[in-house]
Amino acid sequence: MKVVVKKKNAPVPVVIGTEFIKLESAMKLMNIVPSGGSAKLEIQDGNVLVGGEVCTMRGKKLYPGDRFTFDGVDYLICIHEPQ
Repeated sequence: MKVVVKKKNAPVPVVIGTEFIKLESAMKLMNIVPSGGSAKLEIQDGNVLVGGEVCTMRGKKLYPGDRFTFDGVDYLICIHEPQ
C-alpha cells in the first residue's frame, strides 16, 4: 500500500507597517483583486476564509499572525518578512 503525503505550501506574507489592515485592503495590497469593488463582491459572496472560516465582513481587521485564504492561496499578515 502506498501512502501519499501532501505538503502544504507556506502562506504568502502580507507585510504591513500598521497595527492592523482591513481584509478588503489586504486583498487590494496583494493585487489578488483588481479593485475594492471586486474585493467587496468576493468577500460578500463568501469566497474568502479568515482563520479557516468564511468571512463576509470586508472591514474585518486583520492583525499580525492572522491568516486569510482566497482562491486556494493562504496569506499571512505580518509586520516584516518572515525568516
